[in-house]
Amino acid sequence: MAYPTVSAPYGLKPVNLIGGQVYAGSTRLIPIASAYATDIFYGDVVKLASSGTIQKDTGTTTVAANGVAGIFMGCTYTNPSTKQPVWSQYWPASTVASDAQAYVVDDPDVLFKVAAVSGTTVVAYYGQTVIGNNVSLVQNSGSTTSGDSAVAIDGTSAAATASLPIRIVAGVPDTANASGEFCEFICKFNAPYIVLTEGTPNTVAWNGGHMYNNPTGV
Repeated sequence: MAYPTVSAPYGLKPVNLIGGQVYAGSTRLIPIASAYATDIFYGDVVKLASSGTIQKDTGTTTVAANGVAGIFMGCTYTNPSTKQPVWSQYWPASTVASDAQAYVVDDPDVLFKVAAVSGTTVVAYYGQTVIGNNVSLVQNSGSTTSGDSAVAIDGTSAAATASLPIRIVAGVPDTANASGEFCEFICKFNAPYIVLTEGTPNTVAWNGGHMYNNPTGV
């Protein structure tokens, strides 16, 4: 029997919500700062800046201290040359547009499908034992042709480490190999974790997770 294969990572794809709730495709519009100088691709992880605008979160073993905002699903803005409205799969770095808005899946309960790699873009298979563990993100460059992300998870990083940003929930059976190993997984953003700094007095800070679950504001 031939099994479907995954040739390259494709970012984070929302599939449903925790507890079997249906993901109905809802997003929130959040501004992008005019001339923001980093490409953001469909399926990238994004964060909210103190300015109230969306930025790409480039974290790997950790994410933004105040938590991520969610998953980027494209954007809209007025083309600075033609003055016509644009709906784009990705945000082209340094675009000058004062009305730019990102479509963001900001539900902290979202479950998403993501490819696993060994290294950067080499898709790899991992066994059942990684499920329930936390993993790091791999921040590959997306495609300005398709607009798609190439972010993946690093299967070799699977561990109980609380600070790792992604929790593996299940394997995707559709693309499993004949040995029952998986190259795609259903995942969620990990919960925020506490950092204790000893001193006089001791201080406690929340880090990571999703910004709606993190009690520290942006």
